[in-house]
Amino acid sequence: MVPVRVLGLAVDAKLQPVVLLTPLDAGDGPRTLVPIWVGSQEAASISVAVSGEEPARPLSHDLMQRLLVAVDATLDRVDVTRIEEGTFYAELSLSTKDGRVRIDCRPSDGIALAARVGAPMFVAESVIATAGVAEDDATDDDDDDPEEKVAEFRRFLDDVDPEDFQG
Repeated sequence: MVPVRVLGLAVDAKLQPVVLLTPLDAGDGPRTLVPIWVGSQEAASISVAVSGEEPARPLSHDLMQRLLVAVDATLDRVDVTRIEEGTFYAELSLSTKDGRVRIDCRPSDGIALAARVGAPMFVAESVIATAGVAEDDATDDDDDDPEEKVAEFRRFLDDVDPEDFQG
């Protein structure tokens, strides 16, 4: 499993939200981006959590966070475990008074919850091999400005479909 962080959110040519994950340690080569298509509500929830905003009313993922606190459980990590026929799968790893528990979840929910509680996120190497895009492949410019790189990747997303990443 490779530790990752949320690089940002984008919208593809069909106006579908995409969360962009990238490994924490890119090494010497080009940074790899893992685009995961999510629903619009999940994208909004991830955006709120990543930016540190406080919504006027709790969102579903805020409720999940409160439930964890209420039952004295902690989210230890979120793992994006596999991709099958273009669908990403993930698991929450929780610590409870009765021990560790793993729960199947959508990656978008895991990312939104991890962003709220500060839990680490990981992506399986096989998922990165299947769905990862080298940043250099997604951009034509050698500009080192990270914001420009993200903008260029968003332009790249205008020309792809989620089906392009089916395993």
